[in-house]
Amino acid sequence: MNALELLDIISTGETSKVQFKESLPNAESLSRELVAMANSGGGKILFGIKDKIGTIKGLTSEQIEYADRKVAEYADNLKPPIYIITEVVKIEEDNDSKYVLIVNIDEGINKPYKTTQGEIYVKQGSNKRLLTDNAEIMRLFQESGNLLADEMEVHGTSINDINKNYFAEYFIKEFGEAYEQKGLSYEKALRAKKVLRNNQVTLAGLLFFGKDPQSIKPAFTVKAVSFFGNDIFGNQYRNKPKDIKGTIPQLYTETMNYLKSNLHYLQADQDFNTTGILEISENALIELLQNALVHRDYFKNSPIRVLIFDNRVEIISPGKLPNNLTVEDIKYGNPVIRNNQLVAFSSHSLPYSGLGSGIKRALASQPNIEFINDEKGEQFIVTIPRPIKE
Repeated sequence: MNALELLDIISTGETSKVQFKESLPNAESLSRELVAMANSGGGKILFGIKDKIGTIKGLTSEQIEYADRKVAEYADNLKPPIYIITEVVKIEEDNDSKYVLIVNIDEGINKPYKTTQGEIYVKQGSNKRLLTDNAEIMRLFQESGNLLADEMEVHGTSINDINKNYFAEYFIKEFGEAYEQKGLSYEKALRAKKVLRNNQVTLAGLLFFGKDPQSIKPAFTVKAVSFFGNDIFGNQYRNKPKDIKGTIPQLYTETMNYLKSNLHYLQADQDFNTTGILEISENALIELLQNALVHRDYFKNSPIRVLIFDNRVEIISPGKLPNNLTVEDIKYGNPVIRNNQLVAFSSHSLPYSGLGSGIKRALASQPNIEFINDEKGEQFIVTIPRPIKE
């Protein structure tokens, strides 16, 4: 980094990714900052800059050497250790040379990171926050790939919560023959497909083959609403708001039916008596809805929302994109799988066309789709404009 780049960063003030330190703080304070950045999006700590106001004080060569050594020690003592990169930048100010030590912290790949006291911190704006909520902690495990929501057992469930016919039909789709023909009992087949583990149903098993998934996980529904106008706070509905329940294949089918019944059909070159073409690409809706159902964050106890306005359709999935994935990444087919088992089941139960290619296909048939990765609100928003009526 050169001096101009550093001055530009300082001028914007402290953020969730930039912190100022006039001098080296105590081990406990700095360890919390390192942990918070590694558990969040990474960042930089600038030593020699007065806290909050950004005045450049600078450090002596002895202070830089001492701070560099101590920060490395603090990072090594964290659980697990954090890898840092340091650099020194010289700034000429008022005919005086001032030196700033920059500590670069990447977002960690082995979350959650903890202080030596076992505390877990994350960034919240320019501040940090101690995590105590189990669901938030589990999401950090999920981001590092150390915990997968869909493979976890659902407490209090048993083999009796599985619809045997759903599973038997699925098994034949995947293997071309019944599990009995494979020499498996019903229970052994469930275990082989990770539907049953430790005598409890996994979340993926419940969501695909459960008798009544929402009686156990009531938030995992699709809430569909068709509004008059374009305001989400409106209370005038074209169609009664609907809570769509069932297994993931049932949620997919009923939500697609809801979308198609609340959107318009356009006449192009079709015969006058034909239905016409859906105003929004049906292929795009298929891909986007599957993406929401299969790749949402199932550690967040909230529904998928499908909102139909006069000028657009929104599909809102719980959870931001995982593991540093960006909107540009998904546009070019670079996937990071959050729910391995759901992806596996989808390939035999839904019109699922392949890993990482769904967004590309949606854009190919509907290029004006907008994607918003709402990190603060922890949700992923897809907006599809509707044609303007003449």
